[in-house]
Amino acid sequence: MARHDYAYPFRIDPVSGQAARAAYEPHVDQMIRQVLLTSPGERIDLPDFGCGLRQLLFAPNTMAAPDTSQVPLTPNADPLAATSQLIILRALNKWLGDQIQVQDVQVSLPDPAQLLVEIRYLLVETQRSRSLSLTVI
Repeated sequence: MARHDYAYPFRIDPVSGQAARAAYEPHVDQMIRQVLLTSPGERIDLPDFGCGLRQLLFAPNTMAAPDTSQVPLTPNADPLAATSQLIILRALNKWLGDQIQVQDVQVSLPDPAQLLVEIRYLLVETQRSRSLSLTVI
């Protein structure tokens, strides 16, 4: 039998009247999106949860680049993209490290009001490689 988990965002399935469910792989994608799009402090029960990706849209792109000696980042990335990569990688490893192994995080800035995030990861449970692309406006 295939694994199914609760869908995110939480909702009631109109057919069954029960909590909506999602297959395992889409559920992990949903969890990644939840980590990326939740700002720390937004959840009362887990104030450290999330990475605050939306807040990075308003960050200046002239800040000092982070220490990337321990994290493989894109060479010559602009400071905001490099900082975003590091924040995303740390949040995913902290909150979903038992579900996924992050293989690569790429962040680009198609225009000043947009972040494009591309993540390649391995599902721990099934050892399948997956990718997720997310545009934050």
